[in-house]
Amino acid sequence: MTSLLLKRLFDLLASATGLLLLAPLLLAIAAWVKLDSPGPVFFRQQRVGRDGVPFRIYKFRSMRQDNAGLQITVGEDDRITRSGHVIRAYKLDELPQLINVLLGDMSLVGPRPEVPRYVALYPDEIRREVLSLRPGITDLASVQYRSESTLLAASADPERTYVDTILPAKLALCRQYVRERNFLLDLKIIAMTVGILHKP
Repeated sequence: MTSLLLKRLFDLLASATGLLLLAPLLLAIAAWVKLDSPGPVFFRQQRVGRDGVPFRIYKFRSMRQDNAGLQITVGEDDRITRSGHVIRAYKLDELPQLINVLLGDMSLVGPRPEVPRYVALYPDEIRREVLSLRPGITDLASVQYRSESTLLAASADPERTYVDTILPAKLALCRQYVRERNFLLDLKIIAMTVGILHKP
């Protein structure tokens, strides 16, 4: 059995099991989001997937429906709703991405998918390498830059800081994952991710 097939089988089993076991929690969060502010339960956004193919990523909506502005979150962003602050702190807004994993758009572990605007800034060689795999719900960069919005809040120009400093560092970690990936590394990254979920 090839490593890619093993990874896909694991993704299918884990995402289906996770959606089933977490169904009560998912329904409770959905109800809270709906009651807390006007708008849909889910936030859907176009991201760039494997081989540059775009797809719609699913998250629980954590911002006001009229959340026009930066495509990054900066500190105590005033677009974030009351429920959004809590579900973001514990990464619960990411849970609907299990649907993306089940559909085959994403993997549990892989380079985090970016919006087209930032993917367009990737150097060609890096773009080909990073987009050679299915994007993931979590990766090394997600763990290391868990407090990204706090870092950006300290900048006079958050988007420039993201493009010039944070994005290149994330891409370096993505390339490291692409080159070193294996099933045991995936399990390690999942364990690291679970280990920081209790730290808002």
